Amino acid sequence: MTVSATTTTARSGKAVPAAPFTHLTRLTDDTGLFEHARHATVRREHGYCTDDVARGLVVTSREPAPSAEVLRLAERYLAFLTHAQGADGAFHNRLDFDRTWSDQPGLGDWWGRALWGLGTAAARSPAAYLRREALLAFTRGAARRSADPRAMAFAALGAAELLRADPGDGTAAELLADAVIAIGTPDPDPRWPWPQERLTYANAALAEALIAAGDLLDDPGALAAGLRMLTWLLTIQLSDGHLSVLPSAGWQRGGPRLHHDQQPIEVAALADACATAAAVTGGQIWHAGVHQSIAWFLGDNDVGQLMWDPATGGGYDGLTLHGPNLNQGAESTLALISTLQHHTPPRAALGHRAAPRAAASPRP
Repeated sequence: MTVSATTTTARSGKAVPAAPFTHLTRLTDDTGLFEHARHATVRREHGYCTDDVARGLVVTSREPAPSAEVLRLAERYLAFLTHAQGADGAFHNRLDFDRTWSDQPGLGDWWGRALWGLGTAAARSPAAYLRREALLAFTRGAARRSADPRAMAFAALGAAELLRADPGDGTAAELLADAVIAIGTPDPDPRWPWPQERLTYANAALAEALIAAGDLLDDPGALAAGLRMLTWLLTIQLSDGHLSVLPSAGWQRGGPRLHHDQQPIEVAALADACATAAAVTGGQIWHAGVHQSIAWFLGDNDVGQLMWDPATGGGYDGLTLHGPNLNQGAESTLALISTLQHHTPPRAALGHRAAPRAAASPRP
């Protein structure tokens, strides 16, 4: 695979590649996106999940000038999500390889991620027919509310995408406002300025949702809370100038902080949140956070090793004390793509009431 690179370099000294879609294409068939791989080989026996397909729709919809292949991926992911959605707006999450659902529709994280993907497609896709279909499915799903703060945060990110493209979208505005309530208020204790007693995964998404809501809904309190949370997250996950993100085990307030089995999804969530904060505030700390996230994949991490395979375009599944887990599943590959998208091309239409590209309007 030939990987194009920009002229800038990461702190590790390596050129920053363009976001690679080669392995994502390898993981995708005519139904959806396979969840797992052994090294770069698809493990079909594990089937598909809405969580990953929704993330796939996010990254394919973010591309400002997608290739024909990337556009086909977006079509497949959108078709999967509309198939996963029930009449009441909830979503299935697990589809076996024989194309039978192994669960009932629900409002877990996958519901939130599905709305994130649908909102991004409705706002950003250059194809009018994809925007129309994504908006219909988003509107149906946005009528529901999850009891889980993280699911609401993911859904809020899709609502924020729509509001940037169409500030008059009342459905998106209501969902975003309700997400602020669901996420909650940061604890006043500066040692743990977080609304919950445990950090789990994709933590920065909660801070990003508050930042987006504060910006788009003119809610200074939400904006301040989100920035405070993100400042703390970035601070506690820096070590000697490079990212050392929370591991898959998370971190319980008052408990020990572990540093092994770091997951790429944590880095991608930080990159997203820092990019949003940079667009809203212009603060240099947030631009630095984006660069540190990119550098983590390029070897500027605790063990100094690449967290992706340039030969396949796949992201490695985790960072252990001894080096990367060489499996290249969907979540890690999507985290790689998502993070590199913040470098080339830059994210579009992120500022307060930013004017969207004409092609990105959710209305046909």
